[in-house]
Amino acid sequence: MKICYVLAIALLSLFSAPVYAVPSVLVQSVHMPVWLQRDGARMPLSAGMQLNNNDQLITGQNARVLLQTADGSAVKLGEYASMTISNLAQQRDNQAVFTALLNVAKGAFRFTTDALAKLKPREITISVSHATIGIRGTDVWGKDGDDKGVVCLIEGKISVTGEDKNEFTMDAPLSFYEMPKAQAAKPVAPVDPEQLKKWALETEITPGLGAAVSGGKWKVVLLQVDNQAAALAAYDAWSNAGYAVRIVPVKKEQTYEYQLRIVQLPSQSEAASLAKALTGKLGASAPVVVR
Repeated sequence: MKICYVLAIALLSLFSAPVYAVPSVLVQSVHMPVWLQRDGARMPLSAGMQLNNNDQLITGQNARVLLQTADGSAVKLGEYASMTISNLAQQRDNQAVFTALLNVAKGAFRFTTDALAKLKPREITISVSHATIGIRGTDVWGKDGDDKGVVCLIEGKISVTGEDKNEFTMDAPLSFYEMPKAQAAKPVAPVDPEQLKKWALETEITPGLGAAVSGGKWKVVLLQVDNQAAALAAYDAWSNAGYAVRIVPVKKEQTYEYQLRIVQLPSQSEAASLAKALTGKLGASAPVVVR
């Protein structure tokens, strides 16, 4: 009787509170420089990191970030962007519901849910410029730029609340809502396909950028020094510049030398692209690609 009772309780706990059992937000790919602001400290963002409530991502020149959320959606950030993540949860009222608030204070983003992930329940809100976007499952691009904010619906359906606090629905694919900084917002209009291609490139991690990915096996050795103090100084300089680096001691005769590496490059060609781009930066006179 006791065994049956314990088994019943175990089954009840298993089925009454389903969760996704994966990180709420996982960093899939990073084209540096990118910083993570967490609990008052700033550090370089690296592929494979799990993000928490109130984490802020800040991207530098030509940077890109690809995030994977627990519901199967992808979030992309472009250069010179700033986004804070909050309200993360994977269940509510004993039901699996992924929730998140993405506050894009600057720069371009893209949120995409694939066909299979659209079946999973979610309540995601994105704040950009003077608009608040309610998302259930869709493909949307947006930007808080210097002169205007933009929300572009590529596919699906979103609710939008503008600066005037009036809510409306966007459900026409390939349409956009423009919010000039010094003028009233413009009516929703069709987006020119060529303009959409240009916008999409602002958040896309294209081949040849030299982006790190979770699980990548290739490395770039930026420089090699003969003492710990020099290695730590170089580590601090690169970390402060938004590059996720590692110090690796290498045995040499009776002593050690110290390599400063960027890891998790997906291929030799991507590693070579990164090595070329970083040549001459912060003492990296001749970066070397290794596996």
